[in-house]
Amino acid sequence: MSMIRELRAAVRPALRRDSRPGYGVGYERVSAAGTCSAVVDCGVYLDGRRAPEQLTPAQALRKVRSPEGHSRHGFVWIGLHEPTEEEFSGIAQEYGLHPLAVEDAVHAHQRPKLERYDESLFTVFKTVHYVEHAELTANSEVVETGEVMCFTGRDYIITVRHGGQGSLRALRHRLEDDPELLSKGPSAVLHAIADQTVDGYLAVADAVQDDIDEVEIDVFSDRSGSGRRGGDAGRIYQLKREVLEFKRAVSPLMRPLQTLSERPVRLIDPDIQKYFRDVADHLTRVNEQVLGFDDLLNSILQANLAQATVAQNEDMRKITAWAAIFAVPTMIAGIYGMNFDYMPETDWKYGYPAVLLLIVAICYGIHRGFKRNGWL
Repeated sequence: MSMIRELRAAVRPALRRDSRPGYGVGYERVSAAGTCSAVVDCGVYLDGRRAPEQLTPAQALRKVRSPEGHSRHGFVWIGLHEPTEEEFSGIAQEYGLHPLAVEDAVHAHQRPKLERYDESLFTVFKTVHYVEHAELTANSEVVETGEVMCFTGRDYIITVRHGGQGSLRALRHRLEDDPELLSKGPSAVLHAIADQTVDGYLAVADAVQDDIDEVEIDVFSDRSGSGRRGGDAGRIYQLKREVLEFKRAVSPLMRPLQTLSERPVRLIDPDIQKYFRDVADHLTRVNEQVLGFDDLLNSILQANLAQATVAQNEDMRKITAWAAIFAVPTMIAGIYGMNFDYMPETDWKYGYPAVLLLIVAICYGIHRGFKRNGWL
């Protein structure tokens, strides 16, 4: 991780700008309160429309808090990608972000949550991406998670993204095509991020369902009895682990979205709150799906283990039956191999073939009995 951060710090000075005019900075080092900040994009929105100027976070805040910004319902949207503590400290001081929330945003690996501070809301979303694979194996990675953290204030929203997935650039472009929605302020952006995150859950849930169906078919088809029992168990267990990671992203988000959709929140526009209800409904559906996946995989794993036990019992029965059959010639050969002088039939001309026929007859009778009972 430290090597990745060093590499990222080395390439950030090379500007990477969006092709659309006025789209801020892409990994540009921007001065803010005397420190450096890795800002993907920084935009000022007045009456739902983006201002053409390219501003630093400090300049953007001063603009929206000017008389013009107040009169035109202005707000700032700053996007950052995996900032370090030093890179984020300038923006945190400028915007008055709570130190505990800043610490969570920098170090990541947080559970989905909603925390209220004096002048802001801190929201954590877990993004989930489905990893395409040609065939599900015992080592396949099925879901990949990242994080999007949002600081929502009266006139700003700051998004901090961790991981390679969950880019907000396309979302920003889409929102800018709807000035009426953006005029509702930062809460409109927060809703759009929540909606995009949950829509991603729905897509991943459908893909994981296909993987589970494939495993279920393999376990209950004839192919599962052709030497793949151990492989099936490994694939099922790996899929259970991936579903558990998916569950950790979905389930904790239920309460924050219920809060945003059901209770009055000072920084959330009442018109936007109605849209959060729709997102919460979708999340409830995904959560039920994920819980169902876990139960179904438990059942499939138990069925697979039961099949393995049955197969082992069948193998043991076959081994036992053949051992019983071979015990007959072993016993007779052992008796006649003792070489006593007075043993029945030792001097008889047909004694040897008679004993062989006796062994064959007894073995055939035992084999037929086992065959009739399904042991062979």
